[in-house]
Order: sequence, then structure tokens, then C-alpha cells
Amino acid sequence: MSIPEFLLQVSIVVIAVVSLLTNLSVLLCFTQSAELRSHVPGAFVLNLSFSNILLTVINMPATFLGVSAGAKPFGDSFCRAVSFSETFLATNAMLSMAALGMDRWIAVVFPLRYSSKMRYRDALLIVVSSWLLSLTFPVVQLIMDWGGYSYAYASCTVRLGEERLSQTAAYATFTAALHGCSFALCLLVLCFAYLKVLRVARSHCKRIDVITMQTLLLLVDIHPSVKERCLAQQKKRRQRATKKICIFIGSFILCFSPYVITRLVELLPSVHIPRYWGIATKCLFYAKASCDPFVYCLLRQQYRRVLVRIISRVMRKDHYFLSLNSTSSICIDTTDDSYLARIT
Repeated sequence: MSIPEFLLQVSIVVIAVVSLLTNLSVLLCFTQSAELRSHVPGAFVLNLSFSNILLTVINMPATFLGVSAGAKPFGDSFCRAVSFSETFLATNAMLSMAALGMDRWIAVVFPLRYSSKMRYRDALLIVVSSWLLSLTFPVVQLIMDWGGYSYAYASCTVRLGEERLSQTAAYATFTAALHGCSFALCLLVLCFAYLKVLRVARSHCKRIDVITMQTLLLLVDIHPSVKERCLAQQKKRRQRATKKICIFIGSFILCFSPYVITRLVELLPSVHIPRYWGIATKCLFYAKASCDPFVYCLLRQQYRRVLVRIISRVMRKDHYFLSLNSTSSICIDTTDDSYLARIT
């Protein structure tokens, strides 16, 4: 085994473990918090988490085995099923991110009309539409038999077999439509929604800055350290929205674009994709599943509060059981001592 293959295997294992733990933590937060379940974006977050968990459980181990064995790890039928799940789950995850972006746009740009524009019924309808659109491509892939093991990516994915080279034009159209309706569409929605949100956030920051400066001018006797603190908070407030938007859009581009561009370049007849590059882009593609819980959930205060409450509850139970065991052991020791004293 070469060093690059070993590093790629370690990367897949680390990504899979982090993805599984973090996405399960998101589901745990929803089971323990009625407030999170009542929020409309929760439907999109749950849909995204379920897609990431299934991708972690089904596709990441298959890719790990493909890298380890250097050949197809399963039979043709199972490999086609794995490639079907990858196309469906990846498309569904991207559409869920787009839905979350549109939800933020409506909430920030139209705050007074949000409750009428985005109800729980509307969110469930969007989730069902996402599932239907995501199923369209893997069903076509299954009918045309375009799923199988790819040596360049060491995984069961969408590919054109050598025995079907006559379908090159149809396969190229399918691949372009797949990435256009998933990656390109979602990137367009994310850029539109979050840039609108950023514009509104900056306008609010400007208003707050004006009010803050007027207040500071009126308060003549205020201590200089307080003024410095207010100005520092102004700067942080301006930078906070920009950082969040950069994380939302930047993580999407960083994780998905190398793989998508590689799949599109692969359609050119004279291009050969190096194996290590193909697997590396696949690892980046999988890394988005481990980033999503932090980007959309776990770094937010509501989820952190629920997680802290769960952890403190578990710690209290452990402390209770430990104290109970220690008390019972002390009682046993005292009874034994009294019994021995009675005998002697």
C-alpha cells in the first residue's frame, strides 16, 4: 500500500466518523427539543441530516473498500444500487441546502410575511419535491445502466461502461443535466439568497452604527474604554454576517466544485482522470456531509443549548450511578466489618 492510498483511506475513515457523529447529534437535538421541531427550517435540516447519514453509512464504506482493494469491492447488482443511492442522496442534500438558503432569504428580507410565506406545510411540500427531483436522475441512471464501479474514483458511481460507448452523447447530456440541476442550480440559489441576506444585514448594521455613534456623541462623560468597546462591537457586527455567508457559500464551492468539474471534464474523450485526483475529489465531496452539521446547526446557539443540556443530563446520571455504587459498596463493607467483629 502506497502512502497516498493510506492517507486517502484515513481521510475517508475520519470523514465518515465525524459525519456520522455530528449528523446523529443533530437528530438527537431534534428529538430532545420541541422548540427545534416547531421551526419550519427544521424540515430541511432533518432532510439534509438523513441524506448525509445514509451517504455516510452506504457510500463511504464502499469507497473505502474500493481504495483498499484497488478493484470493485461488490458484485454488479450491489454496485449499481450503491451508485443509485449516491446520485439520489447527493442531489437531495444539495437541494436541501438550497431550500435552507431560500428560507433564510424569506426570513430576513420579508420578516413580517415569513409566517404566511413559509409554513410547515410548505416546507414539507418542498421536501417532497426535492425527493421527487432527486429520484429522477438515479431512476434514469438505473434504466440506462449507467451505474457501476469507477477505478478513477474507487467507488460505485455513475459511469459509462466500455460496452456502452455508443451512448456517449446521451450520457454526456445526462451528466450535464445532473450537475446542472443539482450543483449549478443550488449554487445559483445560495448566491442569490445569501447575498440578499448580506445586503439586508449590512443595511441593518449601518443603522445600528449611526444610532451608536449618535449615542456616543451625546454621552460626553463616557469613559474612553467604553467607546473603544462599542466601536469594536460595531466592527465585529459588520464582519459576522460576511463570515457566515462566506462559510455557507465557500464550503459548498470548496467541497463540491472539484468533483463536479472533474466529472464534466471527464466527458472529453482525450481526458484521463488520475486515480489519486479522482479519489481526493471524492473525499472532498464526502467532507461536505461532515461540515453541514456545523455550518447549519451545531454552531448555532439553540443547538448548543440543547447539546449542553443533553450532556449535563447524561453526566448527572453517571454521577448519580457512581454515587449509588459507592454508597452500596460502603454499606457492604460496614456490614462485613460488623459481621467479622461479631465472629471474633
